[in-house]
Amino acid sequence: MTVGCGGGDLEELELAVRKFQARSERRVDFKRLRVVVDALEGEFAVEARESQKAGEHLVGGHVGAATWIGLTCGMSQTSAGDRLCVGEQLEELPKIAAALGSGEISYQSTSLLCHLRRKLEDKKDLFDEEDMLDKARWCTFKELNDLCRTAWHVCNPDGFFNEGEADFSRRRLHISRLADGMHVIDGVLDPVSGSALKKALEPLAKKQGPEDDRKPSQRMADAIGEFVNHGLDQGTLPRRNGVRPHVTVTTTLEGLKNELGAPPADFELSLPLSTRTLERVSCDCTMTRVLLADSMVIDVGRATRVISGPTRTALGKRDGGCRWPGCDRRVSWSTPHHFVAWARGGPTTLDNLVLLCYFHHRLVHEGGWQVIKKGREFRFVPPERVVMRRARGPGLRWAA
Repeated sequence: MTVGCGGGDLEELELAVRKFQARSERRVDFKRLRVVVDALEGEFAVEARESQKAGEHLVGGHVGAATWIGLTCGMSQTSAGDRLCVGEQLEELPKIAAALGSGEISYQSTSLLCHLRRKLEDKKDLFDEEDMLDKARWCTFKELNDLCRTAWHVCNPDGFFNEGEADFSRRRLHISRLADGMHVIDGVLDPVSGSALKKALEPLAKKQGPEDDRKPSQRMADAIGEFVNHGLDQGTLPRRNGVRPHVTVTTTLEGLKNELGAPPADFELSLPLSTRTLERVSCDCTMTRVLLADSMVIDVGRATRVISGPTRTALGKRDGGCRWPGCDRRVSWSTPHHFVAWARGGPTTLDNLVLLCYFHHRLVHEGGWQVIKKGREFRFVPPERVVMRRARGPGLRWAA
């Protein structure tokens, strides 16, 4: 990059920064530090704009200044473009430039104002510098961002719409399975879908009592699972090839009974699952018998629902939702649980059933909790505490 006049001043700044970095007292006023950083961001934006006007990017054969600045300074093209926009607009916004340099407003707030003014194009005379500066002084970043978007829509509703449509085209969602069977979700949602999904998941992700020790991120992950399973259970999703969307689990009779030495269950689109998880899934599902002989199918039985419609209705009337103390999940968000597992000979009758929500049903099967019925009351017993002690052998543990 071409070094212009003021190189000595830049050297003094570099020495001052090195001295600051070598300080013995590490803690400083981070707000004042941010003011200094923001002021330097403004200086960089002005300098980037001057290099663009001088055509320095053309010397290296680059058509766009943002690309050249990004490559030269190790920045993304988006970040470089932002600095160029700020530098260009500050040429005609002296009061905002002075406020940025003195620390009255942040660089991000300055960037919002500059981008708004550039979007206004031939209507930029509507941009009142003093009024917008005053709002930037007192508004939070979110408030100022909302204000700028509102102003943008008022001045140019068609431009606002076109910008939204361009953003909508960026939507995407990828679900990838890892080698261990876990799934990674990566995506970008449009404002309406993203807000709707968040609103739908937040009530499902709240803490479920004192025994709920999940992290907020884990509760949101479980909320997605509960939300999706609820959608599948309701049977209201569009059918595919005439069949209601469902997940297929394949297991042996020994695995269904959770017998010793039984293989894990084969879960569609994932890796094999523990027989404990299989036991939870089989509490309420549709089962189809397939008989094999020498790996050849010799008989396929009719699909049978484990819990009949009348029994499910009676169970819903009796329990009214998840019976776990303090749980607010209603009937449609709860799943029948067998006290004595159906695969182990437990009857599918009201006396052997209780409604549990997605989270508490998992606590019972995979979490080791027990549900005990005494008369008309249900008691929920936590698993015994396991104390881990270091054994003599390296890397070995044993439970006491």
